[in-house]
Amino acid sequence: MEIDPILRFNRTRLAPTPSGYLHLGNILSFAITASLAERTGAKIFLRIDDVDRERTNKVFVHDIFDTLNFLDIPWHEGPKDITEFEQRYSQMLRLELYNKYLDQLEESGKVFACTCSRSDVQRLSKDNIYTGTCRNKGIPLNTPNVSWRLNTGEQKMLAVQTLVDTVETQLPVLMTDFVVRKRDGYPAYQLTSLVDDVHFGIDLVVRGEDLWPSTLAQQYLAHELGLTSFTDATFYHHPLIAGDDGLKLSKSAGATSVQYYREHHKSAADMFGVLAGMMGMKQPVGNWRDLVKSLNL
Repeated sequence: MEIDPILRFNRTRLAPTPSGYLHLGNILSFAITASLAERTGAKIFLRIDDVDRERTNKVFVHDIFDTLNFLDIPWHEGPKDITEFEQRYSQMLRLELYNKYLDQLEESGKVFACTCSRSDVQRLSKDNIYTGTCRNKGIPLNTPNVSWRLNTGEQKMLAVQTLVDTVETQLPVLMTDFVVRKRDGYPAYQLTSLVDDVHFGIDLVVRGEDLWPSTLAQQYLAHELGLTSFTDATFYHHPLIAGDDGLKLSKSAGATSVQYYREHHKSAADMFGVLAGMMGMKQPVGNWRDLVKSLNL
């Protein structure tokens, strides 16, 4: 990919979720982010997405800092350790900000209450696509144990600025009426990620290509909330690496976690070498700069 050498950005981010040990797929994304930041003059902000209280674990927050330091992946802004994270940067400290935007959606009539669980959606749609079951039921938003869904019935043309061009498309059907507030009352990922990127002034978002539907959902939501700094941001969605089963790596795949390699006394160079081998690279790779250089990004 040819990137315009005059492209300059203010800030990008690393945004891990502490729901499992970081794996080699996370490291690829971090390495690409660090390289693009270095090439475009962007500062790297470390954002740890911990608002999902059911899945967040303090052990995994520690793992984020341990992994970044072990692999010498830089960040310039945000928490330097778990104490600073908990005291200054946890998403739990920004609940009032998220709720402000949820209130805005409520006041504009853009959301509706839904009693459907994930299993209900799966039962009603073989493609796991929400079929609008509760859209017109008029369930009060203050009903206990309901999620809030954004009514996406209005088709919008979404324009996503990438590093090389602008992609115009519409919200994918998979994201029909996506959730903005969960049944437990906490804001959902699509809203918190969008609001955080705006709040921290992110103008370059680097993600795996599996998160393209999320980018479009957040673009749609940004239009509804009038958050133009997000719709004006630039996005890069990088290819994923797969495990031996051909599926994308996940935090449940322990043998690809950084923690697993460290427990087996592997060095950072060893790990970057393993990652390069999984991607079919032949040249020696010993650090994140070597890895991204071999990608010809």
